[in-house]
Amino acid sequence: MGAGQLDQAEPLRLRAFFGLPVPEEQREILGPFLIAAAAAAPAYRWVAAANLHLTVRFMGSVESQLADGIADRLAARSLAGFELELGELGMFKRGRLVRVVWIGLRHGLEAARGLAAIVESECADAGLEPEARPFQPHLTLGRARSREGSPPPELPGVPTLGPWRAEHLVLYRSHLGRPGAVYEPLKSLRLGGPD
Repeated sequence: MGAGQLDQAEPLRLRAFFGLPVPEEQREILGPFLIAAAAAAPAYRWVAAANLHLTVRFMGSVESQLADGIADRLAARSLAGFELELGELGMFKRGRLVRVVWIGLRHGLEAARGLAAIVESECADAGLEPEARPFQPHLTLGRARSREGSPPPELPGVPTLGPWRAEHLVLYRSHLGRPGAVYEPLKSLRLGGPD
């Protein structure tokens, strides 16, 4: 190495977010629905059942050290677990076209918002830009393939899903690829509560 060169590696960047994983029981029930939705509405990319989660805070492309630091500070806090139950199908639209198909929360809405506020506060303290939109907890099922959106899909009935307890907040890394995103859990933070 020459005298004028420094051995400085670029910091590792990753596409990261915090989310609440969906338990296997609910994923197994939603799996056949997602397969049927893909057949009924091919203008949408449907989420693989293994990837189902409720996003709490999407951070985008950040240095891994920054994401780890936020996760470590969250782990040091007493974050409470809570009951969740999915409710009705919803759609984010632009005019008449649909961009995202999702399921909202029937129970656990305020607790999810409270957790998101804590995560948002830690992200702001770490120097991330604040979220522009208010947090609306939902489980994304599909996204329109077209950037403009697609006509509302005709979908089979959404199966009834039992409630579950959110016991972990997970720091995920998102790997984007042609077949769709793959989410890699990096850290799992225990959400406590009454024993």
